[in-house]
Amino acid sequence: MKIGISRAAFDQILAHAAENAAEEVCGLLLGSPDTIEMALPAPNVAVDRKRMFELDPVILLHTHRAARAGGPTVLGHYHSHPEGTAKPSLHDAAFAKTGQLWLIVAKGRAALFAARREGPIQGRFVAVDYELR
Repeated sequence: MKIGISRAAFDQILAHAAENAAEEVCGLLLGSPDTIEMALPAPNVAVDRKRMFELDPVILLHTHRAARAGGPTVLGHYHSHPEGTAKPSLHDAAFAKTGQLWLIVAKGRAALFAARREGPIQGRFVAVDYELR
């Protein structure tokens, strides 16, 4: 499985992570089943933003409603690991919804994963190859 990511969305995600390198940043991945066309940054409303993320529920709800009305499909989300690696954590695995894409940024590097019921990474994820378009 290989997913395309628009160069603009990819650069936007890396810039978002770099802008606030001390805390986890997050946002939604939008597009078609084989291409991440857009990134929608969202406030991180988690209590401890240095170690976890929680997407602003208002933006999450609004974006899913827009998708149901014919807008871009919500493919998953992105977030950063300021002190970690670009790999899902056990905390990520606990909250993973099967079928979602997870793009994780750490130290200027990004990696893409798909959440599964079972997988080799933290028991829930498989790595996904991507190409910039």
